[in-house]
Amino acid sequence: MNALKENGLLIGGSIFFAAISSILIWMDLSYLMLFPFALIAIYASIFHQEFMFLALAFLTPLSVNIEEWADGFGLFLPTEPIIFGLMLLFLMQQTRKNLIPGYVTKHLIVRVVIIYLIWIVVTSVTSTHPVASFKFLLAKLWFIIPILFFGPRIYESRLNIHRFLWFLSIGMTLVVCYTIAVHASYGFGEKEGHWVMSPFFKDHTIYGALVALLTPLIFGLYFAKKYSPLVQMTLLGMILINLLGLYFSYTRAAWLSIIAALGVYALIKLRVKFSILASVAVIAGIALYFSWDRIQMEMARNKYEHTTEAFSERLQSATNVTTDASNLERLNRWSCAIEMFKERPVFGFGPGTYAFEYARFQDPENLTIISTNFGNMGNAHSEYLGPLSESGLPGMLLILAIVAAIFYKGITLYLAWPKEDKEMRTILMSMIMALVTYFLHGILNNYLDTDKASIPIWTMCAIFIAMEHKLKTTKLS
Repeated sequence: MNALKENGLLIGGSIFFAAISSILIWMDLSYLMLFPFALIAIYASIFHQEFMFLALAFLTPLSVNIEEWADGFGLFLPTEPIIFGLMLLFLMQQTRKNLIPGYVTKHLIVRVVIIYLIWIVVTSVTSTHPVASFKFLLAKLWFIIPILFFGPRIYESRLNIHRFLWFLSIGMTLVVCYTIAVHASYGFGEKEGHWVMSPFFKDHTIYGALVALLTPLIFGLYFAKKYSPLVQMTLLGMILINLLGLYFSYTRAAWLSIIAALGVYALIKLRVKFSILASVAVIAGIALYFSWDRIQMEMARNKYEHTTEAFSERLQSATNVTTDASNLERLNRWSCAIEMFKERPVFGFGPGTYAFEYARFQDPENLTIISTNFGNMGNAHSEYLGPLSESGLPGMLLILAIVAAIFYKGITLYLAWPKEDKEMRTILMSMIMALVTYFLHGILNNYLDTDKASIPIWTMCAIFIAMEHKLKTTKLS
């Protein structure tokens, strides 16, 4: 009888929701249909926080920026409202009871991030556009506070680490399937490859960056342990889909970042000492300095364009600084960032202000067919030069310090983890390689102000923090 009653309520509720939805659509108020989902998200955030953390991994690749439909108001749905709500909830709970474990605030990554956030506050005060800078700061806080400060508690569980990787992989695989299907309808054309991932991704560069980041993670899941034949086939299918997505992203940085990740994998596996790496880097730098004129002449002869669909030619076009508009415009943006730094070397122009200021720093000789004098074409296209222009030299050094801390902690954790635990060692290595792909991308692009990059990156940092704590407490007990 109870089952019959529950089924009746379910059917009645479904009919009621369908009727209300139909009325809202007829009245052109379809956006109000999101209200019940908002209530569900609020309920889950309060009573099922672990579920919401894991749901973010699945929803991040599928989130949609409403900027095109909201008169320039940028907001990723549903991820940003969820994570902003989690931040507020955690901060309110924190005022009543300390929810941040001591090992989190003592961790190197967290301490460097705290110094970075303090500097963002300082440079927001001195900013030429304070409103834009404090909005930038707020966005940083709602990505970092819930995940990096409260997230490690969630990822103390090995099962939750696996769930995060699975949910992120499934969500991204769905997006790749959608993109490939749309792209195929246009014959996998290069021009169409720039936008077929819409509305989930703005363009092929950030799409390629996330596909590249996901590649080591899916391989890590596959090799971590033995699964049933069905799960193995599923993972193999996801790997194949992801590799197809990587190839048809037509993103040179994505392809090169995978090669770099494999190089880092080899160095870690061979346990090459840092002193040797530093010596090689110094020798390579000296050789580069004395060979720079010859290298420039060789690059000047490179006429390969990024618009070609041939894999080898697109890779070669990465060093074309003579005719490739994409490369030339990136150099233009970098030049503007450096000139902005020269004018305000300590505090910069303020976080999030590059787009408002860079136009007047453009050298006419550096302008390309895709340049604009209105400063309305995005950012500095570098995770490192952007902060240099916006937060001065300390801003860039702090970003480099965060990257160094992430890799130092990630690699030392991998080396210290018990060799008999192949499963977690494989997961750790896959995350290190994934981070290599992203921070190499950071030389050419910057996406840490979006949910697409911030949520996976900071979650992997939270996992490193949780796993290091687990390793220390296990050894002590």
